[in-house]
Amino acid sequence: MKKKYAFLLMGSHYDPERHCAVFETGGQTTCICTVRSLDEARDKALALAADGVGAIELCGAFSEENAQALIELTRNQVAVGFCIHKREQDGLFSAFFSDSGDR
Repeated sequence: MKKKYAFLLMGSHYDPERHCAVFETGGQTTCICTVRSLDEARDKALALAADGVGAIELCGAFSEENAQALIELTRNQVAVGFCIHKREQDGLFSAFFSDSGDR
């Protein structure tokens, strides 16, 4: 049985129906999914868990509290991780994400 893994990207500029990808290898299916809000992320996490996804990684738009909420929502049955960056790069991240133009 293949392992199933998902990476969840959150941003209001995404269209979850169009902005997604699936990669198949011999032993794993990897899904890159997008959501526009935490509410959509909750729904997506439940759907992924129901589909047998064993691990979900969250992009940097999610906080540790958001990750904890998804862990609880999936009843601690799905490994949930979240991306962070080093504090000394805060300025670079703020500068990059501060432009609300078309991404």
